[in-house]
Amino acid sequence: MAKRKVHRRARSLLGEAPRALVWCELPGPIPKPPAEVRRAAGKVRLKGRHHWLLYVLGAVFFVVVVPFMLLDSLDQLLKRRATGRARPATADDAPPARAPFFDGDWDRAAGQLLLRWYGYSPSPRRIVLLSRDAVYLAASPGRRLLPTRAADFTVHSRLAAGEARIEAEAGQPRGFARFRLRFADGSWLELGGLAGPEDADHFLATVAG
Repeated sequence: MAKRKVHRRARSLLGEAPRALVWCELPGPIPKPPAEVRRAAGKVRLKGRHHWLLYVLGAVFFVVVVPFMLLDSLDQLLKRRATGRARPATADDAPPARAPFFDGDWDRAAGQLLLRWYGYSPSPRRIVLLSRDAVYLAASPGRRLLPTRAADFTVHSRLAAGEARIEAEAGQPRGFARFRLRFADGSWLELGGLAGPEDADHFLATVAG
């Protein structure tokens, strides 16, 4: 569950306790928009910036861990070939294609929100707050190692009931749950990576109910 300071910050920003809240993020990298769309938006940044410690840990992983994984995979492959159990790769071995997480129209509300996503915060993480009559998107302005513990987040988007609504199903598998932010113009954006099992369950149940 989100820290008490996060809930206090949410109440301070909304002027009331939110009906539900959840930390979430984009399910993947922002697709590259057409050149003219990006120029019109002012050549916006489409990638996040992580805390420096994550880059250090990533470097250590590739230098230390990856070589051992490759050696182990090679050893297993040689053993399978030696015992005649190697088989050619098939289409079933290919990773499943990821479904798009927005409708693809950059000129409508969802696409415009994506274009501004990293202008509000270098982190892909957002906290979504539900009040009685609006949906709020907020983010911590800095590059934090653990953004879900931050209590300095600020609201960057307020979507009234007539502007957007959230669509979701309750009881989704933890770790795979997503919800959809659908705008009045028909455009939509999916968000996943829900943090905090209790917050996620309560958020999905509130929206689905």
